[in-house]
Amino acid sequence: MPTFAGINHVALTVRDLDVSQDFYCDLFDLTMVLDVGHARVCLHRGSGFSVALLRPEGASGDRFSALRTGLDHLGLAVASREELVAWEQRLHAAGVPCGPIQDVALGHHLNFTDPDGIALELQAPNDLYRAVLEELRTTRMSDDEIRARAAAMLLGPLGA
Repeated sequence: MPTFAGINHVALTVRDLDVSQDFYCDLFDLTMVLDVGHARVCLHRGSGFSVALLRPEGASGDRFSALRTGLDHLGLAVASREELVAWEQRLHAAGVPCGPIQDVALGHHLNFTDPDGIALELQAPNDLYRAVLEELRTTRMSDDEIRARAAAMLLGPLGA
């Protein structure tokens, strides 16, 4: 049976990116590493856990209510792409529509939804992502250096 390795990230739709960034970064010692205008990614250097803060165009701006679905998606960590393949097989066997596995710049992910339609993602790091996390754990860098590095890796020439 495939194992569950923990939570990789959570993505939240918010009303005010600045207020939410301050809250999550201050409370959980996260560093904002990527700002793409309508979204910001805040990362915990020690664990690699990240919170994506989203403010989609046309969002209602309503305050969250426990009576409404409010989570964008929950990203759950698995150890490897091989584990992700095992999860894909398990989801198919359980009759849960998913996938296909997508290979992206910093790893591999598999998307599916829960019975209420809440989006879930299983994510496995690739060698580049593992190296980046190790570098963050072992190398002292300023927040600006981390942001520049993230932009260069994820956005390529656009980040320069």
